[in-house]
Amino acid sequence: MNAWFPRVTVHTLAIVVSVLTYVLTTRAERERRPPSIAIAWVLGMLAFPYLALPTYLFFGRRKLPRKISRWSGKRSYAQHWAEDLIESFGLPPAAHSQVRFHQDGVESHAGLLSTMKCANQNLDICTYILGDDAIGREVTDLMIACAQRGVRVRFLIDGVGALQLPRHLFRRLNAAGVETAIFSPLLARRTPGPRNLRNHRKLTVADRERLWAGGRNLAAEYFTGAPSVAPWSDLSFELAGPAAASAALQFAADWEAAGGKPAQDAPVPQRHYSECRTQFLPSGPDQVEDTVHALLIDACYQATDRMLAVTPYFVPDVSLETAMRLAARRGVKIDLCIPAKSNHVLADFVRNRSLRALSNAGVSIHLLPKMNHAKAVVFDQSIALCGSCNLDSRSLLLNYESAMVFYDAPEIEWLARWMYALIPTAKSFDNRAPGLWRDVCEGLLLTVAYQL
Repeated sequence: MNAWFPRVTVHTLAIVVSVLTYVLTTRAERERRPPSIAIAWVLGMLAFPYLALPTYLFFGRRKLPRKISRWSGKRSYAQHWAEDLIESFGLPPAAHSQVRFHQDGVESHAGLLSTMKCANQNLDICTYILGDDAIGREVTDLMIACAQRGVRVRFLIDGVGALQLPRHLFRRLNAAGVETAIFSPLLARRTPGPRNLRNHRKLTVADRERLWAGGRNLAAEYFTGAPSVAPWSDLSFELAGPAAASAALQFAADWEAAGGKPAQDAPVPQRHYSECRTQFLPSGPDQVEDTVHALLIDACYQATDRMLAVTPYFVPDVSLETAMRLAARRGVKIDLCIPAKSNHVLADFVRNRSLRALSNAGVSIHLLPKMNHAKAVVFDQSIALCGSCNLDSRSLLLNYESAMVFYDAPEIEWLARWMYALIPTAKSFDNRAPGLWRDVCEGLLLTVAYQL
């Protein structure tokens, strides 16, 4: 009895300290979490305080008090509701740019090389993965060639992606004059925040005027494949205009957060473009709001005709799922294209609960026969997004991501046609009710859906 009582007291104290730590840090940092995630943290601390508290301290934060450059101009109060919303986040207004989408990996590969080769002063590259393959070696050689002809080349890669690269590659780049930085390395603390906040942005910016971006990492499977690697379907684009300068501004903030040396701001080219209205939209812990997530939910409620979406991983939070479900119930035609089998087994398993709810509400779910890594959404005839954001909680609420918003009909319809072309080869989602064990397992996995 006497030996047992102190153990109970210590355990109770551990529970109280864990829960109080969660409550106080959540209040102090004004963290906003979905109720299911908040309940999961509290229940974990009640049941396993010695495990849950360290896990929370390492991985629990979502927003960082990071100082980044904000748009210093005046709000334009544009006519389009999305432009007003994005500007309210402290981001630059929409501007006219020249845009060219890539139909496939061959076009994207050519566009990437063209963007890199046109750099005269600065070349900034941010990626999640650089493949140890033909594409990765080609990009590496071209970075070195640009540096040797006097271009300031900065290469930023996420800490998870950097794990699969040989150390000698960084030595080779640095010896050739290429500046390198690793964003949030797993075994170092150069980047602020928990280790699970990953930089998933894919940007190549030349001279703050030309941008290559989208969903592709710099590896063979994202372009044309290799002898033993099948190519994935994906989306990317080239852009020339002010939106490229917005992407360069975001890269500079990421670069400095990863420990890179700040650069003197180069002048932004003052050329006139009259083709397509575009707006750069970063998302992540460094933004005041969950910007892409907010835009998607708002667009679901604004939509009157259609929503087209393609994503490799679909694990939405409750608010996005609800917005899509209600849009479908009031008559919006929603087509969701996802791979029947992606490269992420757990995400494929847990997505089915949301898919069943959406299917019951009238959403058409198309299971694509091959891996499709594209990320794009179209609403009505008025707005489209394309970039690095998956329609899952990790991308929308945890990762550093970026998207380009398009407002003009030619670009919106190009993306719509690209997605419509996927549907004839797809199978319909089987909306049968799950068994008891599957239902329980899906519910348990949804408590950690942020990590999927």
